Amino acid sequence: MLYVLLIVGFVLLIKGADFFVDGASVLARRFHIPTVVIGLTIAALGTSLPECAVSITAGVAGNADIAISNVVGSNLANLLLVLGLSALMRPLSSLPALLRRDFPWCLAASAALAALCFTGRLSRPMGFALLAACVIYLFQVVRSTLRGQDAPEKETDGRRGPAWWIVLTIVGGLAAIVFGGQLVVNNAQAIALAWGMSERMVGLTIVAIGTSLPELVTSVVAARKGECDLAIGNVVGSSLLNILFILGVAASIVPISVSPALRPDVLLMVAAAVLVFLFCRLGRTINRLEGLICTACYGAYIVFLIVR
Repeated sequence: MLYVLLIVGFVLLIKGADFFVDGASVLARRFHIPTVVIGLTIAALGTSLPECAVSITAGVAGNADIAISNVVGSNLANLLLVLGLSALMRPLSSLPALLRRDFPWCLAASAALAALCFTGRLSRPMGFALLAACVIYLFQVVRSTLRGQDAPEKETDGRRGPAWWIVLTIVGGLAAIVFGGQLVVNNAQAIALAWGMSERMVGLTIVAIGTSLPELVTSVVAARKGECDLAIGNVVGSSLLNILFILGVAASIVPISVSPALRPDVLLMVAAAVLVFLFCRLGRTINRLEGLICTACYGAYIVFLIVR
């Protein structure tokens, strides 16, 4: 039965991403919102819901290893696996706004998390500080959008439809993505634990990859449909919200102890953010070769987890 539910979860993820990407694209064109902003906000928040549920629940239950490793592992999966596979599907152009505003925020948040993890504890004041930074970042995104500083919107392709249908497509797609992701995570985690994997290993691999499946299918489907702004915005926004919002909320509710064993993974997360930023900065795009490099780096990380 676990395997049947796992397959159902994957089907919901894929079809939900199809509906969501179509709805988000039409919404962006109808209201002249840059699709990268949709990716940084609506898509990022929606696809981060599985990580949010897992980390907050784990933190409250006292499973600090799962709470932290889920976020760190998810960000590694987002930056290397999700962006890598999306770039293999179609080269991803990086907008000036992403390089000027969003990637520096991602780098700063990753470095801040690394510094906090080396203290050995995420206290309530640290959680409140992360939430405050999240509010400031979202305010900057909204302000830039209102001032028209983000990318100009693409020409409409005629896909309009009534407003209620657009909203239903987006909400229904997100609901299918989140519910499908939970089915995959819960059943994959049960299978992995039955095979004798440790909680930390499950958090960094099964749970991290599972909770990143919404980002993965959303970004890959968006890249396949030519919505590269949505694909890369979703990954960057999700990685930021994982640190600032999810860990901020979790630490604000219950202080979280950080195991020293997670420090190498946190440093690798920072290195992954730097690598992706350099790819975007140097060529203003993540091409297929760079996508292959990112995917190979994630494969090497999984091997490192297994052998260490």
